[in-house]
Amino acid sequence: MQRNHKIAGLPLTGMLFGMLLVAGCGNGPAGGPPPQVAPEVSVISITPERVTLTRELPGRTSPHLIAEVRPQVGGIIKERLFTEGADVRGGQVLYQIDPAPYQAVVDSAKAALARAQTGATGARAALARAKANIIPLRLKAERYQELAPLKAISTQDLDDAAAAVGQGEADIQSAQAAIAGSEAEIGVVQAALATAKINLAYTKVTAPISGRIGKSLVTTGALVKASQDNPLATIQELDPIYVDFTQSSSERLRLMESLRSGRLKSGGSDQARIKLLLEDGSSYLEKGTLKFSDVTVDPSTGSVTLRGLFPNPRQLLLPGMFVRGIVQEGVREQAILVPQRGVTRNPAGEAMVMVVGAEEKVEPRIIKVERTIGNDWLVNDGLQPGDRVILEGIQRARPGTPVKAVPFGDLTPPAAAQPAAAAKE
Repeated sequence: MQRNHKIAGLPLTGMLFGMLLVAGCGNGPAGGPPPQVAPEVSVISITPERVTLTRELPGRTSPHLIAEVRPQVGGIIKERLFTEGADVRGGQVLYQIDPAPYQAVVDSAKAALARAQTGATGARAALARAKANIIPLRLKAERYQELAPLKAISTQDLDDAAAAVGQGEADIQSAQAAIAGSEAEIGVVQAALATAKINLAYTKVTAPISGRIGKSLVTTGALVKASQDNPLATIQELDPIYVDFTQSSSERLRLMESLRSGRLKSGGSDQARIKLLLEDGSSYLEKGTLKFSDVTVDPSTGSVTLRGLFPNPRQLLLPGMFVRGIVQEGVREQAILVPQRGVTRNPAGEAMVMVVGAEEKVEPRIIKVERTIGNDWLVNDGLQPGDRVILEGIQRARPGTPVKAVPFGDLTPPAAAQPAAAAKE
């Protein structure tokens, strides 16, 4: 048993000796600590680019034209002549008010006009007779004037001839006055007749504009009054349609300052074009045009109204809908964009990025960002063209430590390198 133990222990002693030998070799000059390898970080190089800046503004739709239908004469509604919710044309008859009282006024005015015209005709005839009668009277008076000095006629005959001439002239003046009175009466009656005809025409309540009419607020048999407060119905023109957007006054001032300083350039004719997003997030196919910007700031909201005009051939847009407009503000020729994944915040809340400096060391950099454009931040200050911003490997990059910068997308994932090493062993 003891011999067998010694034999069995020999291999164990040899193995321990081999391990000590290997360990001793590892502590020699060739077996020092392995050199530290700089961690790899993925970077992008900042390159300025031309960017069109847009702003998303909330808005509400409103009709291009709107008209409330009101009666211009009073009476009983005899008939409604349109379909609620349908399209109507300007001048189309919508309601019929009982015309009988107004027709009676027209007939009375016509009769009065006929009487006035008859009176004028009689006065003209009387004037003609008076003018015809005075001619021989004047001749007789002139002849008596010649015979009076010769004592061929009596003084009474001369006086009678002169009186006859005076009476004839009075008849002419009376006829002329009668004609003037008749003509004045004719004018008054004609005006009354015109008014009566207008009121009769107003018994047909017509559409003031073309568009889509809503529900009727009165029914057949209702009594209406001229120019009443409550409309009978409302007509709205929906193609085209207005969209009123609101923009804060602070944003407007910032935009004007950017344009003034030259940092932002006008987009030309395209700047007046507007895209529209509907309530469900889908895009409206038709593009609109910016018409004007209001000149007054709403004191309750601190915003300015921008009005756009949009085609609405399918009448998909209805008044009162909430929409969002994509309004072009201008073009920035040398814009600096940084992916959002490379931007962090320091304890003070300032935006910052990690860049690879001249000595291939990590440097923190405070930046000023204005807005997001897609997946990028628009940087106003803090970065220059050519700066290398770290996007991946930030957790391995400490400020002041050297790193190995590789282009974004070429970084070898550490998780992929470990299985390969294990497979090699």
